[in-house]
Amino acid sequence: MEIAGYIASLIIGISLGLIGGGGSILTVPVMVYLFGVQPLLATSYSLFVVGVTSLFGAITNFRKGRVNLKTAVLFGLSSVITVFFTRKFLIPAIKGLSVTIAGFTITEPIFTMILFSLLMIMAAYTMIVKQPNAEEKISAKNNKFSPLFLYGIAIGFITGLLGAGGGFLLIPTLVIILGLPMKEAVGTSLLIIAVNSLIGFTGDLGHFVIEWKLLLVVTLIAIIGILIGGQLAKKIEGEKLKKAFGWFILIMGIYIIAKETCLH
Repeated sequence: MEIAGYIASLIIGISLGLIGGGGSILTVPVMVYLFGVQPLLATSYSLFVVGVTSLFGAITNFRKGRVNLKTAVLFGLSSVITVFFTRKFLIPAIKGLSVTIAGFTITEPIFTMILFSLLMIMAAYTMIVKQPNAEEKISAKNNKFSPLFLYGIAIGFITGLLGAGGGFLLIPTLVIILGLPMKEAVGTSLLIIAVNSLIGFTGDLGHFVIEWKLLLVVTLIAIIGILIGGQLAKKIEGEKLKKAFGWFILIMGIYIIAKETCLH
């Protein structure tokens, strides 16, 4: 299964390079089902993989002038603080969770994977349904930083709880509320995700025993995938791939719910 896991890690990177997001949401399922990592620990590993690969993408976009630093700082302040406190205090509280409802026992792994599958379904929806573009929503560019602050808390909570970057929520927010051009929104999103994820990972240090060899190998393979995806993006239409990938994530999300509820 490890070989399949490494191949999946490459696919995660390729998808990030091709469509600018979405692939990172597969990191937790890959860690759990292909590498046999416990779900809560898998969210920690995902933070590292997503953080490093997003930072790599953010640096590339920054060099091309596609990162809005002011927005990244304003949005990132609330989300970074939320991520850190979620990982530092809420995640340890979830460890060992076991609640029985109507004869069905919800354990920490089941709770984590069901929440994550619901997040995958949300991500799939944003990929399948056409999102408003910057030109259609440019009138919204009125510096609504109060909503951004609240969105930052929400996305920080999702990142902290489930180890997902949240780009599928973040990019539409930057485009619709601030009217950023799509390419600039992607670059800015990558920087916010990178900082959120890596800060969140630091909150885990001391709570988990990290298998660094596995983590670094998967991260390196994902980065190689981003390079491949970036080259393929010049030849393949990203919007069609995004919709197809959305359907794939939707199926995976439904499968995880069925697996976790029917087999326990």
